[in-house]
Amino acid sequence: MSKHKPTRREQAAQQARNAPAHPAPPTAGGQATPEEQRHFRLGWWSLFLFVCLGILLEGMLAFKAPWYVNVGDDETHRLMLRLGHAHGTLLSVLNIVFAASLPRLGLPAGARVLASRCLAAATLLVPGGFILGGLVTHGADPGLGIILLPAGAVLLLFGIFQVARHAGK
Repeated sequence: MSKHKPTRREQAAQQARNAPAHPAPPTAGGQATPEEQRHFRLGWWSLFLFVCLGILLEGMLAFKAPWYVNVGDDETHRLMLRLGHAHGTLLSVLNIVFAASLPRLGLPAGARVLASRCLAAATLLVPGGFILGGLVTHGADPGLGIILLPAGAVLLLFGIFQVARHAGK
């Protein structure tokens, strides 16, 4: 009886079945970098927080909470809170994507640390500016907390620039 020689497709399928379910990240020593760990943690916890905020805002709207719905003609604080929720959710996902892509980007250490710090700060400042600006409004103008927003936006742009500048090198 002759032995069956496996085809390349069968060999690839066998290798896939034998591969570990959760391979180690492709970094030195199989360990995640501090930036990867920080952004996974920050991303998932902030995503949890901003999704909870969204649920809270929807609940206040559904139950017609007076503080949230009875604002007369001024809708500024509702808009600011919704913008804080939306931007916070988006930036949370960006942190998760940043952490997941770090092993593939091959950023120099300085650019990696700088991008990490800028993105982390932007994740706090951008939605924080919207939320603080929406808690106390002055007619159609947001409150003083909105001054955090421009700083967060600049840091976000700078962090993204650091990644884009070194990506694919």
